[in-house]
Amino acid sequence: MSRVTRIKHVLKEQEANEFDVPTENQTIVRVVASRGNNLHEVEPANEGEERFLVSMPVKFRKNVWIKRGDFVLVEPIEEGNKVKAEICRILTPEHIKVFEQEGVWPKRFTRKREHEDDLDEEGLVRNTNRQMVEEDDSSEEDDESADDSEEDERN
Repeated sequence: MSRVTRIKHVLKEQEANEFDVPTENQTIVRVVASRGNNLHEVEPANEGEERFLVSMPVKFRKNVWIKRGDFVLVEPIEEGNKVKAEICRILTPEHIKVFEQEGVWPKRFTRKREHEDDLDEEGLVRNTNRQMVEEDDSSEEDDESADDSEEDERN
């Protein structure tokens, strides 16, 4: 199989709407760091467990990239001392929404909106680097009436 065809198949598999709930031996983890050689350090959902390494399977290598903070679904492997699991699926925001609705998403990874009041009327986060100036409708009307009176004076 050529490289382009392989990339196409891997991406199609990733984009497929397979929102299957994780099985008993699969766990959801967050990527903390990339350690090289297709190894990634992850933190599990349970607070008591320590970080461990996971490997990226050959089919994902040079086709799919993950970065710090991404969530992945992993299956444990028995033959490794340092590398304890292998990545099954890279989770997208759509996967996360479905898993939250199903009640499978770990509570440690739930996103908390700390600044709900910082959202403007369009649902966008306000820019904290700029001073927020609220305009009144009455000032706009005053400006329009002033413009009209100036035009009347000119005529």
